[in-house]
Amino acid sequence: MAANPNIGTHFLLPGALYAKAGHHRITTVLGSCVAICLWDKVRCEGGMNHYKLPLWNGDGLPSPKFGNIATEKLLENLLIMGSEKRNLQAKVFGGAAVLNNQSGLLNVGERNIQVAMDMLRQFKIPVLAQDLGGEMSRKIVMDTATGSILMKRAKNA
Repeated sequence: MAANPNIGTHFLLPGALYAKAGHHRITTVLGSCVAICLWDKVRCEGGMNHYKLPLWNGDGLPSPKFGNIATEKLLENLLIMGSEKRNLQAKVFGGAAVLNNQSGLLNVGERNIQVAMDMLRQFKIPVLAQDLGGEMSRKIVMDTATGSILMKRAKNA
C-alpha cells in the first residue's frame, strides 16, 4: 500500500486496542494472540483489538491484554463513536500454537479463539471472516474506511 497523507497509520501492540473516527490503517502481528476487527458497515469506521490472554480473573486492573476486557472496550469505543451494534461486522485472526506441545490450559491460542467467538456470539455481531489457529504467526492490516483486511502468514523456519 502506498502512503496516503490523508490516512492515519497505527501499529497496534499486544494488549492494546485502537478505534478512532476517520480513515486509518491499523497493523499488528499475531502469534497466539487474537485480534478482533470490528467494522461499522453504515458509518464506514472501525477498530481493532489485540489481546494476549483469554480472560481477566479479577486480580489487578482490567486491562485490554485480556480478551474479555479488550472486546468489551473495543465495542464500547465504537458505540461512543456513534456506531450501532446491529451495523457491526467482525473479522477475527490469530490464536496460533506457535510453541509446539501446547495442549489444554497451556494452549493460549485456542483459549483466545474461544473467548473471541463466545463474546461475538454474546454481542450478536456476525463474523464475516476468520483465519485462526494453526502454527504460523500472522501480520494483518485493517483499513477502517472499507473494513478490508490484508493478511500475511509467516513462513515456517
